Amino acid sequence: MKDGKRKSAGDSKEPPRRKKRDKTKHSAQNSAADQRREFQARYVEEHHLGGGGCGAVFAGYRITDHCPVAIKHIPKDRIPIKVTGENGKRVSVEVAIMLKLAAEADGPVGTSAPVSLLDWFDLGTELILVLERPVPAVDLHDYITENGGCLPEEKAKVILKQLVDAAKDLEDKHIFHRDIKSENILIETGSDVPRVRIIDFGLSCFAKERSVYRLFYGTPIHTPPECYGRKKYRAGPTTVWQMGVVLYEALHVGDFDTMTFLQKELKFNKDLSPHCRNFLDACLTNVPEKRPTLGDLQLHPWLR
Repeated sequence: MKDGKRKSAGDSKEPPRRKKRDKTKHSAQNSAADQRREFQARYVEEHHLGGGGCGAVFAGYRITDHCPVAIKHIPKDRIPIKVTGENGKRVSVEVAIMLKLAAEADGPVGTSAPVSLLDWFDLGTELILVLERPVPAVDLHDYITENGGCLPEEKAKVILKQLVDAAKDLEDKHIFHRDIKSENILIETGSDVPRVRIIDFGLSCFAKERSVYRLFYGTPIHTPPECYGRKKYRAGPTTVWQMGVVLYEALHVGDFDTMTFLQKELKFNKDLSPHCRNFLDACLTNVPEKRPTLGDLQLHPWLR
């Protein structure tokens, strides 16, 4: 996410490999100074890419093969969510979730929709996450801007189909991203068909099917309606709402704002096909129980 964009509460190389890490790597015997030296021996950090509420991201490359990476710095006092790891210690949920995704990946780095965690370092006062950096790629917000401020329906469909499939895969793994939006979606532009990649799991969490949340993490202007009325929300309906927000912004000039939507002041493109408008309306249904599931969206006529 780049500076100036909505805040939350390169060159072509061979696909990077995940570094096999010793599980004792982050034990007391590995000091912060040791880890800093190890990081500096493996990676070169370059220009600032962007940042959000949880940290800053820089471009960089791996020294051994010049493979492009994204280097995320997260101050320890700004880690929003922690979980208990295998060693019984508290760890950033972003690290825990990305390690789970890496362990359950069906193919090599670069084949999954979520970008891969390649390496990580605990420097005492901050964490450093070394992430896959797809090149060439641009975030969806900029991709839409570069395409005149909104996308043709057919191009939006290509992106939404991949996004819904990716969100369903995360749901099946019991992972709730919580902040899927255009700035957190990379579009790989190196082929004729744009490819969707999901980034920034800093606000994510492990979710059970019936988990209910009361403290909202995400982008305030995208808050689902149930957070205002019921003061609680669930993973599935919230993610479907976010599918609608992303699609709205892809097809219209300007940002989506929940309060403007609830006040019926948001304008809709009158040239959308009936199936597309039905898909959009279904995702942006006020009552969460009446929204389709991600599985339902996969079967929607607009995406078939």
